[in-house]
Amino acid sequence: MQNNLKKLRTNAGITQLAVQMKTGIEQSLLSKFENGERVPPTETLISLADFYGVSMDYIMKRTENPKINE
Repeated sequence: MQNNLKKLRTNAGITQLAVQMKTGIEQSLLSKFENGERVPPTETLISLADFYGVSMDYIMKRTENPKINE
């Protein structure tokens, strides 16, 4: 399953290690999530969406709109 995680991280100019340090999600898992080898569980998706300031739907490519509907 493809997602926008790698795009978000590279656009922010940060490393997987930096994401790990800010979110507590292991770098090895981040790599698997970015490469589509594993699907992030809901709690992890929430953490990543909060970290990047986007919706979970944007991360999972269910929408092209990164903004969170408030």
